[in-house]
Amino acid sequence: MDFKGSETIPGPRAEDRLPHTAQAAAKIVIVGGFGVGKTTMVGSVSEIRPLTTEETMTQAGVGVDDNFGSASKTATTVAMDFGRIRITDELVLYLFGTPGQERFWFLWNGLFEGALGAVVLVDTRRLAVSFEVMGRLEERGVPFVVAVNTFPDAPRYPVAELRTALDLPEDVPIVECDVRRRASSRDVLMTLMRFLHSLAMSRSLT
Repeated sequence: MDFKGSETIPGPRAEDRLPHTAQAAAKIVIVGGFGVGKTTMVGSVSEIRPLTTEETMTQAGVGVDDNFGSASKTATTVAMDFGRIRITDELVLYLFGTPGQERFWFLWNGLFEGALGAVVLVDTRRLAVSFEVMGRLEERGVPFVVAVNTFPDAPRYPVAELRTALDLPEDVPIVECDVRRRASSRDVLMTLMRFLHSLAMSRSLT
């Protein structure tokens, strides 16, 4: 039945449809503190139009959210970001970006459910934010890699120093990236997939 003034809801774009060659899919979560670049990473690497749940930041967040290094940030994720990327003709990754503010962390458990692995985005100006993030992943048994987003004004440290500061085991990869660049974000995901493959291989030998 047609109603006056009603609008037709458009269907998915051709480029948004899942490739017919896809045989396997995996859920990957992109986590990190407030303003580390999670939404940007999902948006830069996704092959489909990404779904975002960004809302304009208001005075209500003053004194509640830690916006260090993000003074120019005007919007923030309040639920999740979603994107998709094809790693090979057969393998597709579904990407879920988590909200960064601590008051939204209660949503993380649902987003972690069924995740094959995770990318922890890090800002070297505030490494302490990463401890709670990595602790939650370890509690859930979700393997992860650490990606250092190279903000222009952020200090650079050798990987060995970062590993010590973050108290990471030797086998957990740490890579630098610029989440604004698709190739850089894709390299991070490839690092994660190689790490997950190595974990699977080592388990099969035990």
